[in-house]
Amino acid sequence: MVNGDLSTVPAWLTRVLEVEPSPSPELIAAAAVLASLGVLVPGLWQRTRHLVTIAHEGGHALMALITGRRLAGIRLHSDTSGLSVSVGRSTGVGMVCTLAIGYLTPSALGVLAAAGLGAGRVSAMLWATLLLLAGVLLQIRNFFGFGLLLVTGSGVLAISYWAPSTVQALFAYTLAWFLLLGGVRPVPELIRARRTTRTRNSDADQLARLTGVPALAWAGLFAAGTVLLAALGTRMLTGL
Repeated sequence: MVNGDLSTVPAWLTRVLEVEPSPSPELIAAAAVLASLGVLVPGLWQRTRHLVTIAHEGGHALMALITGRRLAGIRLHSDTSGLSVSVGRSTGVGMVCTLAIGYLTPSALGVLAAAGLGAGRVSAMLWATLLLLAGVLLQIRNFFGFGLLLVTGSGVLAISYWAPSTVQALFAYTLAWFLLLGGVRPVPELIRARRTTRTRNSDADQLARLTGVPALAWAGLFAAGTVLLAALGTRMLTGL
């Protein structure tokens, strides 16, 4: 590109970079309703929760790399659980950060998505989602996880490339709402699970062993963090 000439920019890239007008309040509200159903309806949540798990494990993986650990892979399971394995010191700040980021990642991604949508970057937000999914896909080490990422990524790609702008906006806003709201729900589930099982391998329990801070205190921090992020993202999406 020379002297501001945009003629050499591919059409798809122009579309990704363009600023789009804000959708109607009705569309944003409809997206919030759809996302709420995905979080609150038990039958739906058992399926949509996989998206939260992808974000959760992706957060662990990214923080492991940032803190200098070697990532050994990610596994996603049909029961919506997941596991990220990294190699490095079993104690220290890097390990603490890697464990602590998981529950906050879906809500944090929701805030980033809300920021992009607030700036009119619907297409850019969807393509950024694709890039993140591709990054996780490269680290998947089991068949179910590979299939889950492939199906999810294919759906996002189809909407990003072929769907009308209104459908893209509805999908993008629904995804942003879902990450914000869906990021909150796993924390109460964590607390309930600790009450009903003797298994103590959750992120909060591992952090408790590393830091001496009780697991319930860590769960409380996760709850506060996800709620604050959800509130921030809601304000961005609604302008309230």
